[in-house]
Amino acid sequence: MHFLRFSFRQAFQGLWRNSVMTFAATFTMILMLILLSTLVIVINGVEAGLEFIESRVEVRAELYPVAESQIAAFQAELESRPDVGSVAYISKEEALQRFIDDREAQGLTNIAAAYADTNPFPAYYSIELADPRQSAEVVALLEAQTGLVSLVLGQQTGIDRLVELTAQLRNLGFIVLSFVGLTVLLIVVNSIRMALMARAQEIEIMRLVGASDRYVRWPFILEGVLIGLFGAFITLALLLVASPAISDIARDIAGSVPLGFDESLTYQITAITLGAGLALGGLCAWISVRTYLR
Repeated sequence: MHFLRFSFRQAFQGLWRNSVMTFAATFTMILMLILLSTLVIVINGVEAGLEFIESRVEVRAELYPVAESQIAAFQAELESRPDVGSVAYISKEEALQRFIDDREAQGLTNIAAAYADTNPFPAYYSIELADPRQSAEVVALLEAQTGLVSLVLGQQTGIDRLVELTAQLRNLGFIVLSFVGLTVLLIVVNSIRMALMARAQEIEIMRLVGASDRYVRWPFILEGVLIGLFGAFITLALLLVASPAISDIARDIAGSVPLGFDESLTYQITAITLGAGLALGGLCAWISVRTYLR
């Protein structure tokens, strides 16, 4: 207990004596943690939106006018495949009625009368895949049915682009965080090193009277940990204040697409912010003290 009290007292004194460097280190730590939290929020929202879009992806296969037995037989073949989630057959009449219903929901009138004597819509299969990203084999099978399927409409290109965008966003975020993290590392290391130099004579006396490296090292490591802890708490407080505005902006951008902003994301950001702040602060201090005591 005496060692802990001594270490914390010395750590707080060191932070106070080097207040300018402490402020610079804490401010830079806050900047990095805000960027880290923002990256987590954005990637979480993009992946939640991608999952929502994938759940509504379908492959549509428009059909020639053929016998119902042929349509039912091929539908059964599709439903037996492990990469197909479900298959719905939409007749010409149902396709027309869906079109009319959609247009009337948009406020258009007299749509039904316009199509009273004609039906330009083909019958089709609406196919939901077990994995929307893996549609190539199903599309190839449908295109091979030249006497049954007239046209295959898929959305694989759009899904692939969204997946690629998510990966690029994640990589760009990590690159930016790496540069900011390096800046934090240099500032905190220099802050701890200045504290070591300011107390060089005191440290030398402590070592002459038999103080171990552990006794000398821990107050400075705690300084780095406290800088990380202060930065994490301030970051979380800023995010809490800004959370309503962030949610409103995100929902305006996403519209009806859910973004996965729930309690689990709050816990995730809290854990990541605290963990990153403590780990980076402690690592910076450990590097600085280890280099000095060699």
